[in-house]
Amino acid sequence: MEGTAERLDSTFAALADPTRRAIVQRLAAGEASVAELARPFDMSQPAISKHLKVLERAGLITRRRDRQRRLCRLEAEPLAAVSGWLEAYRAFWERQFERLDGVLDDLVAQAAADEPHSEGK
Repeated sequence: MEGTAERLDSTFAALADPTRRAIVQRLAAGEASVAELARPFDMSQPAISKHLKVLERAGLITRRRDRQRRLCRLEAEPLAAVSGWLEAYRAFWERQFERLDGVLDDLVAQAAADEPHSEGK
């Protein structure tokens, strides 16, 4: 269980930065070179490399060489772990909304019962 907690911690820490989230989002569309990943950002290649190292340590990406290019690929396992962890909270909110629906239904029924009956003229 502790391994899972540590994995979630490193995944959330890696995704806490907007640049890294943008990189993950781009990689969801497919493999990309480091140069392609750096292009939309106003930062140096070493700065992008530092972001990629954080993502790699968290297990969110893998890197490989293809001739002269360094390619990055998204790894789904850590994101699946986050999704599984969040699923419990989604179920919690669904239960809360179901309870709210019940309260609203009761209020509507009560309001309908309290309405004075209009008599035809």
